[in-house]
Amino acid sequence: MKKILHCDANNFYASVECMLDPSLKDKYVAVSGNPDKRHGIILAKNQKAKECGIKTGEVIWEAKRKCPQLVLVPPQYDKYVYYSDRIFDIYCQYTDRVEPFGIDECWLDVTGSMRLFKSATAIADELRQRIKDEIGITISVGVSFNKIFAKLGSDMKKPDATTVISPDNFRRKVWQLDVGDMLMIGRRTADKLRNLGIVTISDLANTNPKILVDKFGINGQKMYDNANGVNDEEVRLYYDKHIPKSVGNSTTMPKDVTSREEIKAVVMALSEMVAVRMRKYGFVAGGMHLGIRYSDLSYWGKQRKLPFKINSASSLCDCAMEIYDSAKHPQPIRLLSVSAFDLSSGDEVMQASLFEDEKSQKLKRLDKSLDLIRQKYGYNALKSAALLEHPFVTDGLEDSDFLPFKK
Repeated sequence: MKKILHCDANNFYASVECMLDPSLKDKYVAVSGNPDKRHGIILAKNQKAKECGIKTGEVIWEAKRKCPQLVLVPPQYDKYVYYSDRIFDIYCQYTDRVEPFGIDECWLDVTGSMRLFKSATAIADELRQRIKDEIGITISVGVSFNKIFAKLGSDMKKPDATTVISPDNFRRKVWQLDVGDMLMIGRRTADKLRNLGIVTISDLANTNPKILVDKFGINGQKMYDNANGVNDEEVRLYYDKHIPKSVGNSTTMPKDVTSREEIKAVVMALSEMVAVRMRKYGFVAGGMHLGIRYSDLSYWGKQRKLPFKINSASSLCDCAMEIYDSAKHPQPIRLLSVSAFDLSSGDEVMQASLFEDEKSQKLKRLDKSLDLIRQKYGYNALKSAALLEHPFVTDGLEDSDFLPFKK
């Protein structure tokens, strides 16, 4: 039987901030965006703030109303990446099967490590102690026989706890939980399940699977199996290269914009973000998606396949602007998003002609030089002329926006 751990760093961003600044330790702390740039939401909170009802994603004024003494700190993403890497280095000392699930949590398959340790629970407890001693923050660990229940276990008791969900106790421990607590069941799916009278995981486990398949297709069978502890999904090797389905960036502008020139400046900035992250891992894209949220919060989006694979910012921007120009936009624009999809791994960018190939090689050399300079000195060390002409649209874009993919 497999021995799977799910390790989750407790309130990671806020915990790192409190660890770096001990004066914050006994205060109500939240990491937040900049309210002056319409990024004014809570990104993370420490345990004390959580106990006051502060929620990730809520606006700052609402959080302040709940907790007037709340201390707000800006995010330091470079620090979060640094301490995340240190934590993952510790995980990899126990097994090579470490599958990240974001920057602050992951699964570990320690089945092959049992010769060196008494039990998976002993490994979990040792990891909790080591990370507390060596890093200065706490983690919660779920121990189980599959990934779904290990994730549930790490969520069940926080902070700094080990929870074991076994074949003998999972019905007692898991089945009374809300159906929305289980991985792969989002808010909309949970609402649909409740409309069917399926409120708890026990209800899901005891539902006729045919009903679930009729309603949700293949995912209905997966949900049924997961609720009954039937899941043999492997934990990936840590150094396996995982190609995501898409990569994108979005931004809310400091003010609504209407002119095409200003729109293009934002699209160029977002395209650079996407391109930097793609090139970081040698990906090229075969499709582009442009998303727009207007001033009344209505949404428009459109995508298109590309005749050749690309990963340069200028090519991504050109394609996104073609999508923009394909429709009329009746209102000022509040938010823009640019996404690349149909990703594949490859160093060569396929082009349609010899002329395009020569141009591509020049862009490739330029992009490589830009990447090296920004990697050393930060994004703001270099900016395109379009961004300099319209600086207000990128006031909210900082070096942290150019971090690579989540682990």
